[in-house]
Amino acid sequence: MSVGALARRGFGDAARAARLLTEAGLDPVAHEPVVDAISRSADPDLALLGLGRIVERSEEAADLRTALLDDADLRDRLIRVLGASRALADHLVRHPGDWRELRGADAARLPDAEELRAGLLHVVGADPNSPAPTADLSAFDVAEVTHALRLAYRRRVLRLAGRDLTGVQDLKEVATELADLAAAVLEGSLAVARARFPKDAARCRLAVIGMGKCGGRELNYVSDVDVVFVAEPADGFSDEHAALEAATRLAAAMMEIPRQTDAEGTLWEVDAALRPDGRNGPLVRPLAGHVAYYERWAKTWEFQALLKARPIAGDAELGAAYARAISPMVWQAAGRPNFVEDVQAMRRRVESHIPHTEVDRQLKLGRGGLRDIEFAVQLLQLVHGRGDDSLRSGNTLEALEALSRGGYVGRQDAAGMADSYRFLRRVEHLLQLHRLRRTHLLPDSRTESGQQELRRLGRSLGFTANPVTDLAATWRRRAGEVRRLHEKLFYQPLLKAVARLPEDEARLSPEQARTRLEALGFLDPAGALRHLEALTSGVTRRAAIQRTLLPVMLGWFADSPAPDAGLLGFRQVSDALGTTPWYLRLLRDDIRVAERMAYLLGTSRYVTDLLLRAPEAVALLADDADLAQRRDAELIAEANAALRRHDTAENQVAGVRALRRRELLRTAAADLLGVTDIDGVGDALTAIASVTIDAALRAATERVAHQRGAEPCTRMCVIAMGRFGGNELSYTSDADVMYVHDPLPGADPAEAAATAGAIVRELARLLELPAAEPPVRLDAALRPEGKSGPMVRTFDSYAAYYTRWASSWESQALLRAMPVAGDAGLGERFTALIDPIRYPEGGPSDQALREIRRLKARMEAERLPRGADPTLHTKLGRGGLSDVEWTVQLLQLRHAHAVPELRTTGTLQALNAAVRGGLLDPDDGATLEVAWRLASRVRGAVTLVRGRGGDSIPTDLRERTAIAGALGYRADDSEAGPGELMVEEYRRATRRARAVMERVFYDS
Repeated sequence: MSVGALARRGFGDAARAARLLTEAGLDPVAHEPVVDAISRSADPDLALLGLGRIVERSEEAADLRTALLDDADLRDRLIRVLGASRALADHLVRHPGDWRELRGADAARLPDAEELRAGLLHVVGADPNSPAPTADLSAFDVAEVTHALRLAYRRRVLRLAGRDLTGVQDLKEVATELADLAAAVLEGSLAVARARFPKDAARCRLAVIGMGKCGGRELNYVSDVDVVFVAEPADGFSDEHAALEAATRLAAAMMEIPRQTDAEGTLWEVDAALRPDGRNGPLVRPLAGHVAYYERWAKTWEFQALLKARPIAGDAELGAAYARAISPMVWQAAGRPNFVEDVQAMRRRVESHIPHTEVDRQLKLGRGGLRDIEFAVQLLQLVHGRGDDSLRSGNTLEALEALSRGGYVGRQDAAGMADSYRFLRRVEHLLQLHRLRRTHLLPDSRTESGQQELRRLGRSLGFTANPVTDLAATWRRRAGEVRRLHEKLFYQPLLKAVARLPEDEARLSPEQARTRLEALGFLDPAGALRHLEALTSGVTRRAAIQRTLLPVMLGWFADSPAPDAGLLGFRQVSDALGTTPWYLRLLRDDIRVAERMAYLLGTSRYVTDLLLRAPEAVALLADDADLAQRRDAELIAEANAALRRHDTAENQVAGVRALRRRELLRTAAADLLGVTDIDGVGDALTAIASVTIDAALRAATERVAHQRGAEPCTRMCVIAMGRFGGNELSYTSDADVMYVHDPLPGADPAEAAATAGAIVRELARLLELPAAEPPVRLDAALRPEGKSGPMVRTFDSYAAYYTRWASSWESQALLRAMPVAGDAGLGERFTALIDPIRYPEGGPSDQALREIRRLKARMEAERLPRGADPTLHTKLGRGGLSDVEWTVQLLQLRHAHAVPELRTTGTLQALNAAVRGGLLDPDDGATLEVAWRLASRVRGAVTLVRGRGGDSIPTDLRERTAIAGALGYRADDSEAGPGELMVEEYRRATRRARAVMERVFYDS
């Protein structure tokens, strides 16, 4: 056979292949069936190289060549093994005669668990019928017996691979045999341990409980074998402590045998980390100790792991007792407090730990991988297995079949999930077979070696034309299908419980649907069912689209802090928009909008309230650009259009307030979705407040002029104060303002004052009229003389007052004064008037400094609400907003006359100017900025989640968790909840800020 012919048969290096055939004594013509078999293998070059190495080492090479010609089954098994597994080829080179393991009836037969156990116990000379089999070390030492056991295991894996790669066994049979073979190795290893430590063996009964894939009889070729040990004193031995010590020595000795490294390599790791208290807990516990732990201390994920627990070795009676004691607790786990939150946190934690370079190649942990399937199946089992014994299987495929039979999963969905599971596990097995190493990662297609491995994988799976391309396309399709079904499995049957769907589709009973909704975290399952029925019942196009959307959206609602509120809000918005054609089309065609909507409705009462007032604003969620802050000129133009469009002042201001409501929604959505930061929130809220007040002032002025029958005889200006003046408004902040007017030349002062007062009263009335739009509350408490002083003053009155009577607190308050509405010229004059007051030449006097410090101390003592935790109050608490702002304002009062950059109304701008000017240590400045930003974000999130203002971090765990989630906190490896992480970070930041404040504010 020519080199060209070999190349056409799939050999990558045809010249080398011709040489290897000659060296192996294989004539391309006489041995054409062998060459054909090699060319059809996953990797012809690897298969031929392996065969040549075996022939070279074998003393029976001629027999092997003859057998390959005469025995088609042997030829198929051996060549396929050599083309897929370099590791098994190495085994055959070490043991050339082991090719016979692939020959004959035994090579084609699936052994049962007892046959495997008896066979491996026979290898170590133990009696398989004994309740405590013990190895016979009379003729051999421990090393020889251990080696024999490991070698027997490898030969069994070789046989299994031959059946697997030729399609004699399906995935379930392969995984079952691997689990039974692992159990047999552990039984043999325990027999060796008993022989090594006979006194220990006489003192205790030891049972080995399989966990994970071994417990579920779905093991991989190379996977950690997860176990838990339970022990009791042997009959007639009463010292429990000594018995447990003996059992611990036996267990440790047993675990060492599979993980040893010799010529056969490491078989696999025996991992006992799933035991109570994990790696920190004792290796062995008595049955009562296990029961006590799971009754008192176990976490939700531990019960999920116990779903697969199964006695696999050691004392059978004790193992059965363990299963009887533990099983009832597993099937009540779904009723535990925070069950859903715990499971969701675990899922997020698993996905978050995947390196970004591996996300698209992870067969096990990635999106659309094996964990998605296992997670969905186990969650359904835990929820419905409480009342249905048929679901209590530790095997994924068996459980999926049972879920389908019971109507918990549609037949087509179950079949699709099972097919994808088989495919992913098949790829995983082929990956591991190559070198008999534990891996769940597809090769990197960007490397040459990765391309070669993908080619071998693709050919093993039957992709012969374009193995790399076809494998990649199939993986992407399967992963996408798994993710879709993962999201659908838990939610679609809920709709079938309430919607009029075709009768050939299995559906949950109403009671089962309520059980599932309760497990998802819905506090009112009956109410949720009513919402689902209202949304999906009927044969309209609208109902059909909702039935398509809701399986996915229910998952997002369930992941949100308030699933009930989210689903209710969605129903209300959907009802409000009715048959509006663009709405459902938008959700159907742009799944990002649906996901964002579910997140916002299930997270924020504030956003939900705004959205219900104007549901058409859902369209804003389609694009980040639509959520960005609008320019002031655009807002002013739209406000002006609203004034022109309506005839009455009430309708004019209602139109402007509707504009503000939409901008509040835009800002809140951008905040929660991470499109903007805290600076952007303050800017946006301040900008729309300024535009609203300015437009309302014009409407009020026109109304007063109409009522009085004459044009106003005075100019008006609104001065923003406090957080309003600092461009730092929050969602529920009142607008702190002062009003200044300046009579026109020749005007009667009394008439001007009356006119100004009427305008101010009308302005407040229009902005607070009961309406669907959020009111704008104006607070003038910071005016001269406070609430005792006149609501509005003339410019000259302000000048006289500040010249003669201004106190130090008023100078401090003026640091944030900024004209925002009305006559611009008057605003500029007012700014020039107050600059010498707020930026005093030479800084404030010592007496003024003492007064400011005294006022700050008094405010802390008197204004903090009774019972409030000072470490969690964002405004007045230690290290909170007030501490940072008063520190910055003191620096401004003392130095702004000499440092022009300090002449700003914004806290962070002034803080950074103080650092740049050398007035504040950069580290101190950074500490204060971090605390101020965090306190501002937390305060905003409290409002967004609760729908109403609040300055303290709430003590309610559910609210605290929701607020933390809105801020992006997730559970970490310490298993602390998001709320605890938020509080810990907040206290740490504010504690540091408080230390800086006390040093700079009081000691400077």
